[in-house]
Amino acid sequence: MTHSPATSEDEERHSASECPEGGSESDSSPDGPGRGPRGTRGRGSGAPGSLASIRGLQGRSMSVPDDAHFSMMVFRIGIPDLHQTKCLRFNPDATIWTAKQQVLCALSESLQDVLNYGLFQPATSGRDANFLEEERLLREYPQSFEKGVPYLEFRYKTRVYKQTNLDEKQLAKLHTKTGLKKFLEYVQLGTSDKVARLLDKGLDPNYHDSDSGETPLTLAAQTEGSVEVIRTLCLGGAHIDFRARDGMTALHKAACARHCLALTALLDLGGSPNYKDRRGLTPLFHTAMVGGDPRCCELLLYNRAQLGIADENGWQEIHQACQRGHSQHLEHLLFYGAEPGAQNASGNTALHICALYNKETCARILLYRGANKDVKNNNGQTPFQVAVIAGNFELGELIRNHREQDVVPFQESPKYAARRRGPPGAGLTVPPALLRANSDTSMALPDWMVFAAPGTSSAGAPGPTSGPQGQSQPSAPSTKLSSGTLRSASSPRGARARSPSRGRHPEEAKRQPRGRPSSSGTPREGPAGGTGGSGGPGGSLGSRGRRRKLYSAVPGRSFMAVKSYQAQAEGEISLSKGEKIKGTGAWLGCGRGMGS
Repeated sequence: MTHSPATSEDEERHSASECPEGGSESDSSPDGPGRGPRGTRGRGSGAPGSLASIRGLQGRSMSVPDDAHFSMMVFRIGIPDLHQTKCLRFNPDATIWTAKQQVLCALSESLQDVLNYGLFQPATSGRDANFLEEERLLREYPQSFEKGVPYLEFRYKTRVYKQTNLDEKQLAKLHTKTGLKKFLEYVQLGTSDKVARLLDKGLDPNYHDSDSGETPLTLAAQTEGSVEVIRTLCLGGAHIDFRARDGMTALHKAACARHCLALTALLDLGGSPNYKDRRGLTPLFHTAMVGGDPRCCELLLYNRAQLGIADENGWQEIHQACQRGHSQHLEHLLFYGAEPGAQNASGNTALHICALYNKETCARILLYRGANKDVKNNNGQTPFQVAVIAGNFELGELIRNHREQDVVPFQESPKYAARRRGPPGAGLTVPPALLRANSDTSMALPDWMVFAAPGTSSAGAPGPTSGPQGQSQPSAPSTKLSSGTLRSASSPRGARARSPSRGRHPEEAKRQPRGRPSSSGTPREGPAGGTGGSGGPGGSLGSRGRRRKLYSAVPGRSFMAVKSYQAQAEGEISLSKGEKIKGTGAWLGCGRGMGS
């Protein structure tokens, strides 16, 4: 038959509709009414504020089994902006994100910028007031039933001040339009000392720029060399899940900007790799679209990013990586369990996408890792037929001639980061090296994996492959703001008021000694005292690096030596700068004394 490839028009139309940098298109309206004395607290009434869009997201992310109703938890939910109180049942095994959408669907009136509303737990029973983290389970927050039904508030996310002696007039002066603009300039310039000074005076960093719609944290996530500013903002009250006007969090922005160090800092400060944007997409989905540094993809997967997230057309991360030819991202996705046979709304698998867009390298990886070449799409076409119809005859022959005995599955299981729910002060360990297959070749660590100097603590591993093989480094102490008096994480306010929360006072945080804080030493639960190791803007690792195994080479993949290397151990090879090496997927000769 000579008709066009299966739904190729739909696929091409989908491709054209995607933002070239992987960002979501913004359809929010201009700024809504100001919030308190802050004129730039814009809350658009577009997609993020639409109950219809929220209900659409809820249908994809919220499913309650029939037997779950026996273990449902009942809460009183106060909504200060609407002066309402509702009594709702929640599944304790669902995430706070799911519970939040359930609240939104129960509202009789619409709210603006609803994605930046959160469930707030007032101070009670010796616990500080705080906003519940969106990607944690509801049952992870213990509730007391001594005083009746537990109470939570559904309110706009703002900074939670831990002090009671705040000057309201001083706060109002800080939040003028000019003051907020100046604060954004400091963030963009990377002057963390000036940022910390304003935060110590009480400035709330959770706001939108009136022009760009960015928040200070999302702006910092897209700026080079901004790890110190990111850390300062988060320790000064910025919510990591506070979204810009286009619905993206700072993790989404860092993934789209291909900033691995910023992504590492946000994750180490307690951010979740599974935050959703207004389309329900995660940072992993965006990094599969934009490509760039494959360490971003590996880092998110190592930190337990959820796989199989699909957009409105059924495209998953694996489809996006194949359409754009991001072969290393595809390899990481497959190693961490992405389903190669997943089909989009048109019935096309990742191999169909490779055949349609002539992505030979990705097709080789899929076949090499066991993808089924006989799956048919909704038009009854196999990947081979799609390749022929699209005019990609060489790729079609490659698919047709592939044999099952050519498949080489992964021999090891992926390793994941430990769940970071420890007490404050418990540092994070450097991730262990990831092993792929027994035929791996050992090579020296590149510059970004080499530890800085012996005796210094861990500070800012740029990716999950920076630790010694099979071992973890000693935990790095966490850090705090280096100056000032405020040590708050966030602070709630009412519908139109700026009065700070009168929550309980935690122990006053200590000042940080001299030295830059560690980008991987801040625990999820909150800051704790300590110093990081010495290092540059992105941090550095603290001891001499060791060799690690790279994942198995896909046949046909070529590598270029960026500097000369002299073999130092059995099984290594000596390389000259500029020398080109082609991977075969298997050993040639013997490892002992191998010189080529």
